[in-house]
Amino acid sequence: MTVQAAADEKVSPNAATILATDRTRLAHDRTLMAWVRTATSLISFGFTIYKFFQYLQEQQGVRHEGRFGPRQYGTLMIAIGIIALVIATVQHRRDMKTLRAHYHEVPYSMVTVLAGLISLLGVIALVAVIFRQ
Repeated sequence: MTVQAAADEKVSPNAATILATDRTRLAHDRTLMAWVRTATSLISFGFTIYKFFQYLQEQQGVRHEGRFGPRQYGTLMIAIGIIALVIATVQHRRDMKTLRAHYHEVPYSMVTVLAGLISLLGVIALVAVIFRQ
């Protein structure tokens, strides 16, 4: 048997390799979940800032005169949360693709679905802030 034929032959991983692969996959999932928590905090805090100052403006007539006020700050926080979540999700998918290239039995994660749903929520909040006068 040649070296190339031996390299092309599928080798069944042992128990230690399977467990190490599972730990690696779970570590990637935990990392993405941490990014989901961070992005959710940024999105919700940005939307809360916007709504709080909108409430103050409606109830007490408090207006901010300047280029960068609470509305812009809230919008920026929401946008940063969405961007961070998208970047983290893309990185997670790349890592999982690399892991699957070496070990074909790696299951798919539901964390990416959750990240997509939170991104959608963030986009809805961003649109609400931008188009609301």
